[in-house]
Amino acid sequence: MEFDSGTGTGGTPGAERRSAPAGRRGRIVMLVCNGVEGDSRVQKTARSAAAAGWEVVLLGRSPDGRPASWRLGGAQVRLLPVPTPLDRPPRIARRPLLTRPLAYRPATAPYRAQRVKAWRDELRTRRAALAADRRSAVYAAARLAGPRAAARLAQRWVGFRTRQLDRGTALRGTGTPLDRAAVAVWRRARKERCWRRLWPALYDFELAYGRVVDELRPDLIHAHDFRMLGVGARAKVRAAAAGRPVKLVWDAHEYLPGVRPWQHDVRWLPAHLAHEREYAPCADAAVTVSGTLAALLREAHGLAEEPAVVLNAPEAHAATGPAGTGDPAPGSPASARTRPGPAADGSGAADGGNGGDGGDGVPSLRALCGIGTGTPLVVYSGAAAPQRGLGTMVEALAELPEVHTALVVPRPSAGYLRELRARAAELGAAERLHVLPYVPYRQVVPFLAEADAGAIPLHHWTNHEIALITKFFEYAHARLPLVVSDVRTMAGTTRETGQGEVFRAEDTADYVRAVRAVLAAPQRYRAAYERPGLLEQWTWEAQARTLDRIYARLLHQAAPERPDHQEQPEGDGNADLRGGAREDRAAAGRPVRGQGTPGDGRGHRRARGRERQRRGGALPR
Repeated sequence: MEFDSGTGTGGTPGAERRSAPAGRRGRIVMLVCNGVEGDSRVQKTARSAAAAGWEVVLLGRSPDGRPASWRLGGAQVRLLPVPTPLDRPPRIARRPLLTRPLAYRPATAPYRAQRVKAWRDELRTRRAALAADRRSAVYAAARLAGPRAAARLAQRWVGFRTRQLDRGTALRGTGTPLDRAAVAVWRRARKERCWRRLWPALYDFELAYGRVVDELRPDLIHAHDFRMLGVGARAKVRAAAAGRPVKLVWDAHEYLPGVRPWQHDVRWLPAHLAHEREYAPCADAAVTVSGTLAALLREAHGLAEEPAVVLNAPEAHAATGPAGTGDPAPGSPASARTRPGPAADGSGAADGGNGGDGGDGVPSLRALCGIGTGTPLVVYSGAAAPQRGLGTMVEALAELPEVHTALVVPRPSAGYLRELRARAAELGAAERLHVLPYVPYRQVVPFLAEADAGAIPLHHWTNHEIALITKFFEYAHARLPLVVSDVRTMAGTTRETGQGEVFRAEDTADYVRAVRAVLAAPQRYRAAYERPGLLEQWTWEAQARTLDRIYARLLHQAAPERPDHQEQPEGDGNADLRGGAREDRAAAGRPVRGQGTPGDGRGHRRARGRERQRRGGALPR
């Protein structure tokens, strides 16, 4: 689950300089393609690296097109404008001439539709004026019969041509024969380089970030997820050409082949897959979010060893200590949104005093829902989308008349959530569904702890099957019994630890059964968290030590001993189940190099990967 930015003070955009005090271990530039505030993994990575003695600059994408800067702990955050003219190639503006020859051009349809509406409205006004002047509605109707018939006919014609455009556009997104042929041709002709033709918008990020990264002269680049991998790899190439060796760490947040395309276009996924394949060999080390995903990445890219596992776990002090310390300071973009207040849907909530504050500045979940401590409450926290299974939770309200459900989401006013509230009203449960906004990520665990159970009702998607997502660990630190759908990794871990119940995804009746089970005997499931060492392994501090070892190894440094440092066995120590508890995998950082066996379909990629590394990371051709 992702939450707003933590502590910080305002900064001056573009005023970055090497100002680290003497004794700093090196400069790390982190890259992310979002606005930072909603990404807790990125925020924790930057904050913990700065606390470990690295000079950290985190570059993100400005959501409003204006530069911004602030402090995040010891790290500096800079948001850059990212113009996206390459996101609208000329083919988007063409009408589907072959499949829908009568369709409008995309820019023409709205104009024509509005013009014909204006014409018909003008005729209605003229008819009213004639009727008033001659005091005869019959005369007015007869006088304007011809123009009115012409306007109706024109509106139908415009509607028909607009529908032709809509259908042609939808077909283009799912893939016309011509589009699919173009994808196949470019993939065969240019292989990993085909993304330049299929999805040139990826280069918009390079043009926005590249010069800034070069000016910062990093010792190490930490590229978050697949879009930033290419930006980091090309910056590494330019630095090598200038005689400055730079190391690249690739942080794979999800399994790209299992991602639902962010845009409805048949070119999107093949292009992004090719982009990732081209630049993965340029990384000096890779990390990812679960052991299952690490194994998939190793297989997909022919890596010499599996990437290190860095779990999306909460910070220990955020889970057990004073949560109020995480409030953003004035100047941070999040500062205006951290005070407790009523839910965006109007449900619940008191503001101020004990009504909306759980102490130490943490909002009270139950106060915001307007319920007392004796009312059963199931919470979901995270992104809101149909594949997240929130519809199952709403449908279940009809079978759980005593239970309230809280959805803690980034945008409570989003259209999908309005649909869910409307469905709850149809079921007579509107007053038991509460839609609440995110809180700062350091307040998440104590905020959620007031619930009786935490739900993860995901549908069966590839990335859902392999992930141990952030909310899983946040619920655990909040000591909540879990209600988890039978997606592979989380269901397996839940069964192994005994911290909750598993139900069949999209099965409302089975979800109801699981909720009733955990509410009937909560202490049975909470007892799982008393297992020695379990929650200690599921903390960000333990994960940050893995990252620190990677940085230190790549830059040939010894990690400094800290008073709070405790030696941990290599590996994430986590049950990453594909049928049972798996063995711990080594968690130290490893070089990412092409490797494989003849005839597996990856030989040409691996050979080029080794050659690039021998040339010091030259730009892939």
